[in-house]
Amino acid sequence: MSEKKIIAVVGATGAQGGSVARALLTDGEFAVRALARDPESGAARELAELGAEVVAADLYDVDSLRKAFSGAYGAYLVTPYFTHMSPAKEVEEVRNLVAAAEGLRHVVWSTLEDTREAVPLDYEPMPTLEGKYKVPHFDVKGGEADPLFAQAGLPTTYVRNSFYWNNLLNGSAPHRRADGTLALSLPMGDSRISGIAAEDIGKAVVSILKHPAETIGQTIGLGTEHLTGEEVAKAFSDVLGEPVAYEPMSHNDFRALGFPAAEDLGNMFQYYAEFAGHILPRRDTVRTRELVPGWLTLGEFLTKHRGEIVIG
Repeated sequence: MSEKKIIAVVGATGAQGGSVARALLTDGEFAVRALARDPESGAARELAELGAEVVAADLYDVDSLRKAFSGAYGAYLVTPYFTHMSPAKEVEEVRNLVAAAEGLRHVVWSTLEDTREAVPLDYEPMPTLEGKYKVPHFDVKGGEADPLFAQAGLPTTYVRNSFYWNNLLNGSAPHRRADGTLALSLPMGDSRISGIAAEDIGKAVVSILKHPAETIGQTIGLGTEHLTGEEVAKAFSDVLGEPVAYEPMSHNDFRALGFPAAEDLGNMFQYYAEFAGHILPRRDTVRTRELVPGWLTLGEFLTKHRGEIVIG
């Protein structure tokens, strides 16, 4: 029997990379090499117990990345933007990953589109951030990082992800109002949001890696459902067993919440809501469901993770 091809997974101890590592281990066709800054962390040890090879690597140490990619067939690449919220650092991280990935036969890069294709910098209802971005964590990937893969000639599949349903378990979960009733304040107005469970991202990536001839060179948007705020609130009502009203927050109020990513995420929600024609068609639910065996509806996801929902 020939040895399994190795897939190196960056960010394997995080939500997205972890979902990819676990899906690969469950499927069994590929061997998994999990990259972690701390191979002795609890999350890293859990992956090792599941059968992954865990290796130390740092996004700012190209030699460590080259060593981690050595002998691998392919890799899943993701960057931890919200740990530093710096476009310059993200570009540095991607440059290092691209330099280290030379020789890999299939790279899957977790990216997003450049919102400035649809949202002019002089669009006043949405503030411009850092002088040149509308949604920095989108724009730096689509506008500055994506071209680096093509310039290097890497055999790449560009995967555009959607809103994680996992975000609805805590920060974006319903809150209890003064009168004791529940309300969902997702700042989406009457628009639809494209979403996916983090665990389903991993399943999609396994399918992509299994079909290189059909996926290398393509940009694939992942989204299992496009739901209105009312539909998200209804899913919560069904799972929690009590009514959840949909009372969307305004984008300005969201940006004013004051936490570090408030402006970036407030702009993101405004992009989702006001430029749906730019984002939703790029996340084909039919194709996503074909890539994801046993995909989870939002209701199924909330039921599965009922005990993790943190009511505000």
